[in-house]
This record gives sequence, C-alpha cells and structure tokens, in this order.
Amino acid sequence: MTLDDAVIARHTVKAFEPGKTLPDEQIETLLNLLQNSPSSVNSQPWHFVVASTPEGRAAMAKGATAEFVYNEAKIVNASHVIALCMRRDLDEQHLQNVLAQEQQDGRFKAEGAQAGQDKGRRSYVDMHRYELRDVPQWMEKQVYLALGGLLLGAAMLGIDATPMEGFDSRELDRALGLREKGFTSVVLVSLGYRAATDFNADLPKSRLPRDEIFTFI
Repeated sequence: MTLDDAVIARHTVKAFEPGKTLPDEQIETLLNLLQNSPSSVNSQPWHFVVASTPEGRAAMAKGATAEFVYNEAKIVNASHVIALCMRRDLDEQHLQNVLAQEQQDGRFKAEGAQAGQDKGRRSYVDMHRYELRDVPQWMEKQVYLALGGLLLGAAMLGIDATPMEGFDSRELDRALGLREKGFTSVVLVSLGYRAATDFNADLPKSRLPRDEIFTFI
C-alpha cells in the first residue's frame, strides 16, 4: 500500500467486529512508532496505556459512560485500545531522565553537547512555564503529534482505527490509576477490524478543496 492509498483508504471506524485480535507483530510496529514519535526538544511528555484483554478494555470503557456512552462499544469490541496520556508536569526528574537516556543512546558526540542540550530544552520548558504559562497545552500538542503518527501507521498496515476525545478523563484516569502516577488521559485510539455495521466505511471522504487550504508562495 502506498502512502497515498493509505491516506485515502483510512477512515474513523464507527463499529468494530468483536472477538477478532490484531497480530502481535502489527501491534509491536505501532508501539515502536509511538515510542519513536517526535516531540518538541525531545521532551517526550507522554505515557501510553495499552489494553489488549477484555478486562483492560472494560477498564478503558469506564471513561465512556453517561454522555459518552456512544463510544463504549468502540472500546469493548476493538482488538486493542490505547490511551495516549500526558504528564502532569515536565518536572526535574523527567528532564534528568530524558537527558540520561540521550547520553546512554550516544546522542552526545561533541564536547559540551550534553550541557547544551540540557540548557536548550530547559529554556523551552521555562518559556512555556513562565512567559507563555501553557505547559499543559504544550505537552498536549506533543501527544497529538504521536496520535497523528499512530493513525497514519495504522492505515499503512491496513488496521482500522478510531480516535476518540469523547470520554470522561476523570473517570478514565481513576480507572487506570493515572493521576497517582503523574499522568492524565488525552485521547483514546481503538484498533481492530471494522464490522459490517460500520456505516462510515461506505461513505465518501470529504475534505475542503486544495485551493481553500493551501497557499503556494
């Protein structure tokens, strides 16, 4: 499948076929994609919770109640569900952890490179913390970068996917014990096989024309 084919073929699945499980190697590819997602100054302010069992999906579905109950079936009937989460803050421990991993992975070849990377990253963190005062929004943007890559990767593998913002983050955080670990849920993605009742599969894709969304200079 070419990239063009995948972009046109992918759609937001409205119903999954229950009981069908994606191959482990495909899931491993998507996890590798998430782990290697880009982020501003390599801040990596995320955590990913992967549900692959009925019990795990049931825990995820606790966020799809009340006004969000319409998403419950998309969670419990999928093969896998991933909660893309963000950190509560870019604290000192996380900054040191990222720097240590970069050192371990051989990122610093030149003298002073490690100190320069640390200083540069901290300058961005401080800018967002003090001048812009938008650290949560900045971290959330990085999570959405990972989301975009995940959806495109799934499409390239022929995996059906549904991104969802329609859930109660407080209830989901409670069900997954996220806040005690310093995280909060941002968006869910269900992965699996679309059912015959997925009406969106037969509808044409609709996007604004290029002359409205592109400016060439």
